[in-house]
Amino acid sequence: MIAEHLVSRLELAAQLDASPWARRHTRDVLGAWGLVVERIDTVELCVSELVTNAVRVNEENPGVSVSRIALTLRYLPGELVVEVADGFHRPPVRRTNVSPQAENGRGLFIVEALAKEWGYFQPPTGGKVVWCVISLA
Repeated sequence: MIAEHLVSRLELAAQLDASPWARRHTRDVLGAWGLVVERIDTVELCVSELVTNAVRVNEENPGVSVSRIALTLRYLPGELVVEVADGFHRPPVRRTNVSPQAENGRGLFIVEALAKEWGYFQPPTGGKVVWCVISLA
């Protein structure tokens, strides 16, 4: 049985290996919390997409230097909230014209398809937090 409110937070360097570490952390934490494998897979995919987007901020925005990102997992009754924070203030952009041959650019479409809802906010400390809510029902 899962407790009513559980939280896990992981800070990562904003570099290419952040996504595999975030996925492993997610799988370990959610397994320990007793979630079923199918829901763990869904959350893990959303985490991977959001963390990858946060890491790509440095690649896609010359002159921007985001050194750390933070992953927070929040278990609430019936749902799990994923939050990925980075130090870049611009909101996430869902691409509309992604070529079928493109190797990236579909991350937010995937999150939108799997999550009950998603969005972002800009905390007073700066940067942004992109979040999504996964139904556990």
